[in-house]
Amino acid sequence: MKFASNYLLKVKGFLHKYLDLNKDKDDELTIVDTICKGVEFKGANLWILIFAIFMASLGLNVNSTAVIIGAMLISPLMGPIMGVGLSVGINDLELLKRSFKSYLIATFFSVITATVFFLIFSPFSEAQSELLARTSPTIYDVFIALFGGAAGIVALSTKEKGNVIPGVAIATALMPPLCTAGFGLATGNWIYFLGAFYLYFINSVFISVATFLGVRVMKFRAKKFVDQGRERSVRKLIIAIVVITMLPAAYLTIGIIKDTVFERAAKRFIQDQLSFEGTQILDKRIVRHGKGGEIRVVLIGNEVPDASIDLARAKLQEYNLPQTELVVMQGINKEEVDLSSIRALVMEDFYKNSEQRLLEQQQRIGELKGQLEHYQRYDELCRQIVPEMKVLYPAVTTLSLAHSVQVQTDSLYTDTVTLALIRYEGTLKDAEKNKLSEWLQARIGTDNLQLIIE
Repeated sequence: MKFASNYLLKVKGFLHKYLDLNKDKDDELTIVDTICKGVEFKGANLWILIFAIFMASLGLNVNSTAVIIGAMLISPLMGPIMGVGLSVGINDLELLKRSFKSYLIATFFSVITATVFFLIFSPFSEAQSELLARTSPTIYDVFIALFGGAAGIVALSTKEKGNVIPGVAIATALMPPLCTAGFGLATGNWIYFLGAFYLYFINSVFISVATFLGVRVMKFRAKKFVDQGRERSVRKLIIAIVVITMLPAAYLTIGIIKDTVFERAAKRFIQDQLSFEGTQILDKRIVRHGKGGEIRVVLIGNEVPDASIDLARAKLQEYNLPQTELVVMQGINKEEVDLSSIRALVMEDFYKNSEQRLLEQQQRIGELKGQLEHYQRYDELCRQIVPEMKVLYPAVTTLSLAHSVQVQTDSLYTDTVTLALIRYEGTLKDAEKNKLSEWLQARIGTDNLQLIIE
């Protein structure tokens, strides 16, 4: 028992030594002041955001990742979002009001700027980028926002600030959803507009949550009030604001988790139960609604009997897919088939097959190069050995080396052999022949040498 207690103390000491956040913590007033400076959106800060939105919209429109990342690096969007988390952590109502106000101003100007861009400057009426078309957050976006926000508050709290905030802004992808919202307004596509705000809101909330947790873990001093009644009122108001903000975020997050679980189960079901011999899945769509959903699959190739499809349908329950409808369409002459998905699938298969063929060709080229180098080695050996042979065996006029395969006729046993063909002037005795053979064998570096003398 004592040993276990000592061991736990050692582990605790080890973890405290290497994981203590307060070890490199900067002065709290300096940290709060740094975050507060990034909260305000006036003058230059707002213009920087507007220009960054123009850059990001242009990058999304031409599908340029470099331009999008550059816009994220100069965007000051993270300031008010982290300000919200900090204000809740230290009970600062004034900072909370300023952060919310700046957050709404930044969001408003970002969407209006993107809308103006797509209305005036963009000649396209369809989304030209996967980032632009992406309007549905996943559970991974929640984790990215949480870990990104945690990295941000920890970096800002250390004496050596580093360059973490731009990295967090890139990882959490705050700007593309705002540009997508503007695209939705410009084209009248409300699904894009609402979906983009959905993603932007989720990312913002969980960055703030991570900031709040970081502030509490690092034990920032809460703001004190002379009037205790005023302090209680401020605390209640902050709690009310947090609850009002978090309730829809929590609801949406639960929906994201359910969507992720449903999609994983559906993909596993398709892979296990709908992989029939002689057929290929050309297109698949997975949609969750309510307690169930729909799995729509298009098959090409050999026609699958209805009995096999019914058997697969009966196993939906085993994959935790109750109340899920399975629709299997065989052939591509269906209106329900998503042609864009088909094109994407064909291109994916073409790319994979081309990549596989390229790898096989590269492997074959490597093998042939090895064989060629092996044969060229004997040409080089000949040139190296001939001068030495002239000194040791002046009667030798020519030397030829070759690598060959020797097959025994009785057992078909195969072995490699090095052939040495020599033209010799005069008579070579057996003892001298054996000596010459041993010298060649040692000089060439082979265990199986056959000497042929003309």
